[in-house]
Amino acid sequence: MARIKRRQFLQAAGATLAALGWNQLEIANLSDRYGKVLAQNTPRKLALLVGINEYADPGVPPLAGCVTDTELQYRLLVHRFGFNPSDIVVLTDRQASREGILTAFEEHLIKQAKPGDIVTFHFSGHGSRVVDPDNDHADGLNSTLVPADSVFPANFPSQSGSINDITGHTLFLLASALQTENVTMVLDSCHSGGGTRGNLRVRSRAGGGQLQMSDEELAYQEQWLPKLNLTPETFIQQRRKGIAQGITIASAKRDQYAADYPFGDFFAGAFSYTLTQYLWQQPIDEPFNSAIPNVARATTQIYSGQEPQLEIQPDRAYGTSPVYFVSKQTPPAEAVITNVEGDEAEVWLGGVDPRSLETFRRDAVLTAVNAQGESQGLLKLTQRQGLLGRGQLLQPIESGSLLQEQTRSIPQGASLKIGLAATLNDQTEAARQALSALNRIEPLPLQQGEVHYIFGRFTADQPIVVLPGTPAPADGSLGLFSQGLEVIPGSFGVAGESVADGVDRLQAKLRSLLAARLVKLALNPSSSRLDVGVTMTPAGQGQIVASSFTARGSGGTTAPPPVRPGVEQLSVGTAIEFQIENRESQDLHLSILVIDSSGDMSVIFPNQWTATSDATLLSAGEQLRLPDPGRDGFQLVTQDPKGTTEVLVVASTQPLDAALRSLQSLAAEANQSRGPVGLAEPDLVVNDLLQDLTTRSGEDTSSTVMLDTSKLAALSITFDVI
Repeated sequence: MARIKRRQFLQAAGATLAALGWNQLEIANLSDRYGKVLAQNTPRKLALLVGINEYADPGVPPLAGCVTDTELQYRLLVHRFGFNPSDIVVLTDRQASREGILTAFEEHLIKQAKPGDIVTFHFSGHGSRVVDPDNDHADGLNSTLVPADSVFPANFPSQSGSINDITGHTLFLLASALQTENVTMVLDSCHSGGGTRGNLRVRSRAGGGQLQMSDEELAYQEQWLPKLNLTPETFIQQRRKGIAQGITIASAKRDQYAADYPFGDFFAGAFSYTLTQYLWQQPIDEPFNSAIPNVARATTQIYSGQEPQLEIQPDRAYGTSPVYFVSKQTPPAEAVITNVEGDEAEVWLGGVDPRSLETFRRDAVLTAVNAQGESQGLLKLTQRQGLLGRGQLLQPIESGSLLQEQTRSIPQGASLKIGLAATLNDQTEAARQALSALNRIEPLPLQQGEVHYIFGRFTADQPIVVLPGTPAPADGSLGLFSQGLEVIPGSFGVAGESVADGVDRLQAKLRSLLAARLVKLALNPSSSRLDVGVTMTPAGQGQIVASSFTARGSGGTTAPPPVRPGVEQLSVGTAIEFQIENRESQDLHLSILVIDSSGDMSVIFPNQWTATSDATLLSAGEQLRLPDPGRDGFQLVTQDPKGTTEVLVVASTQPLDAALRSLQSLAAEANQSRGPVGLAEPDLVVNDLLQDLTTRSGEDTSSTVMLDTSKLAALSITFDVI
């Protein structure tokens, strides 16, 4: 096999970085900034990042977010975990051939890593499977990484054959050859499905399980066995015990899809973006066995068909080690300044929550912080494309400075984007026109960017997901799906319904879904400066089943929520209660909304509708129990429709007068003096709520919604009703 010298790899990495938008000056500045790390007596940190969007074989569908994943990891490792840029090799598209990946692993990782050093390997691209001659798993298959030059056999699929993928067996050998156990492998690919699913692209090459390992792959493994003092028998025994070294994080289970996901105007791995964004935000060193379950829950909330998995080297306690085996050396952040030109700067926004990314396009203000988290100046965003932004420096700030959110701007024209499914057939244009006639509803084609829901006909041959215990829609009926083709409960009509009638029937639901989207743009659990916490328990029990808190509000010292294996599941009819704690020295005003799986919204606090504006008040240092048996004459009980329910807790230093007046009016119409209120027109109430939260300066009368992290905390608790 041809060898590539380290110098050549650094040149290749530099070329890749430039292709991703990083100029050579920035690369040089970063290398200089972190060069001091090498002079210190600390472990070296090495990384190999692989991302493949384009494949040589036209039979392998292209992806869109894998190169972005390498940039996500690169920025995180450099700016949050202290990796030296010169110790990171990035291979994308054609560079990531089979030989390119294997040689880079050998030259950059195996030959350079010493005992105690830190190694990270990340792969984003297609996964597949081949027949495993040793039958390590019951299905007789071995998972593979598909390199850029992997090509189907000439007569496939009419005849079987071999494929030159990199198998899990080879990854085991490569990891075994590393002289350090501080190894993290992140694999954002999957081994089921293929092609597209709704508005998602699936990171799996079709045909898995029908092909054999190539002779080259088998020969490569045989070359490693004597180098590692392994016989074929001991090789089998060791890999059946578990992974070779350290930690492996897989983006999905073996039988699940890993999504190439549209986030606004760019694609990334649903898992990779969630993982890196989560790690940007953690104020304390969090171990693998806490961080990865939390990331898994967040990933599943984005796409329910994907559950990331954590595997730990057998007989080791690495689950309690900090992520990447590195203690973070910098404060949490939403962004980092990557280049400064006069009073303007380029900004990387990889720490922004994907749910609120739209609010960071213009006018958002970010605070530069030093290593102690102290403010060093302000930057105002002027534009954003994907995760790259530009902004005006309001004070001089150095390149490489980390940025934390101060205010964000909810755009006036924020809309609900509805994808048009292929099952509409010749009625697609009629659907587009009918949806376009609705206020702030934007119909769009699929596979060209983010949509929030999909409008289409249900057909029995679709790869759709219907929640267990929920009846399937009528064949030929119109309704709404998620981006990954999960059925939205309560959205489907009768078979054969016309597009015009279907859109007319869905108007109220679309308004509710729009309102839910708008209020979720305010979520800021990681960036809020207010000290607020919320927990959920089954009524009358002390066991916390879900919680959320403002990490920065506690000064960055609060531990993460208790680790749980997944999103909490509660049966229909379960009585629940919440406890909201105001840890501030000032009074706060609360609004608590519940959004069920169908998108319907209700308000559970405030709930005394004849009271004054104090009805929303939670005094300084006080706790609210909801419902309180000594005060409230109602229960909160989980009910149909089954599926994901989200509870939004909004706490503000500013009175919520406009929203309260709207709610009191609704309660009066229903002749209701207390208790939760369902929102028939939730968009009107949400608009009032957002205006209540708006921060204005001087005589500014702009209707733009500006949300200030020092005045607002918006938290979310999610659970599944089953």
